[in-house]
Amino acid sequence: MTLPFDPLMLMAFLPAGIALNLTPGADMMFCFAQGLRRGPRPAWAASGGIALGAIVHATIAGLGLAALIAAHPALLDVIRWIGVAYLLWLAVKSLRSTRSEIPRDASRHAFRDGLFVNLTNPKVILFILAFIPQFLDPALPVLPQFLAYGVMLGLGGFVINGLVGQMAGGAGNRLARSDTFARWLGRASAGVFGLLALRLALMKSS
Repeated sequence: MTLPFDPLMLMAFLPAGIALNLTPGADMMFCFAQGLRRGPRPAWAASGGIALGAIVHATIAGLGLAALIAAHPALLDVIRWIGVAYLLWLAVKSLRSTRSEIPRDASRHAFRDGLFVNLTNPKVILFILAFIPQFLDPALPVLPQFLAYGVMLGLGGFVINGLVGQMAGGAGNRLARSDTFARWLGRASAGVFGLLALRLALMKSS
């Protein structure tokens, strides 16, 4: 049975993908904030949402839709400002809530937030379009190759970002026993979300 991707190219992609996952960025900071504010389990859920977002981006790129988006910068700007608004909304929620008010389904909310933040980051779309094609075999179907590389990026990011959130969650759980510390944790998380929103707002689409 012929594989829909080149195993040797996949092995060459592995260290490059891990190196990219280890580079601190918006996804890692988002999971850090989730862990600090909500705890380890929601941090892992947020990491899962981000990983799914990477796979969705790779699927879109493989279908050729991302190239259409990249050719129309106005669409990227719309996506970017939706992401900015969502991050600011998360920042406001963090400021208004306390750790005791976190809902029981915090992990589901964190997964949704991670997925949405990743999908509304046009930098991810452009990155996948620029990076993954370097490892494609033109003799093989394009979509399965994009999917294979997208899954690898997603799994690597899930583990690395999840571990960052796990460490932040451990510290947050110890500190949040005090109402004063809980308020400061909310402010710290809001600050991270606010900085991510500012970073996205200042990002150029070209």
